[in-house]
Amino acid sequence: MRLPISVNTLNLEIQSLTHKHLSALVELDQACFGGLWTLEAYQREIDSPNSVLLGSISPPCHNELLGMGCFWSILEEAHITILAVHPLYQNQGLGQALLFSLLKKAFESGLERATLEVRVSNVSAISLYQKFGFKTAGKRRRYYKDNDEDALVLWLSDIQQPKFADYLDTWLHIITQRLNKSGFSLTFKA
Repeated sequence: MRLPISVNTLNLEIQSLTHKHLSALVELDQACFGGLWTLEAYQREIDSPNSVLLGSISPPCHNELLGMGCFWSILEEAHITILAVHPLYQNQGLGQALLFSLLKKAFESGLERATLEVRVSNVSAISLYQKFGFKTAGKRRRYYKDNDEDALVLWLSDIQQPKFADYLDTWLHIITQRLNKSGFSLTFKA
């Protein structure tokens, strides 16, 4: 990985990740989580018809994976399993762009709600999720096995309500402005 990239104005592309991204996924996982998921785990996510795995890539010609997000479609729910931005690119709007993209995919897929677990100590992630309307639904005691830390269970309902499309439009405007301030131009790739 050739990070960091000099920031003038860079194209940031949100796209579905494929097998060609496997080594970059493992590198990003190592940088963000110290090796939470294995190459085989990411391969299963890519191969699963019930998994959506997105990445933020910049510049697209270099395939630099700056962030990733994943959810599982479980009945009518998008269960967000991972959301990560490389430490050198945090606090620039990339996490917002990825979360927006996951919620947009959930909306387009007809899913009715989103849920996730987050470490109680991860204040910045909790703040991000709350900005997007997630509410605390409960707590899982000693959920994280590396240190027995509790997890908050966060929940976002009403994704299929008519107002949610307007909500997404508002967030797209906010995210685009935030990324522009950080020197990124956002595009989405199917």
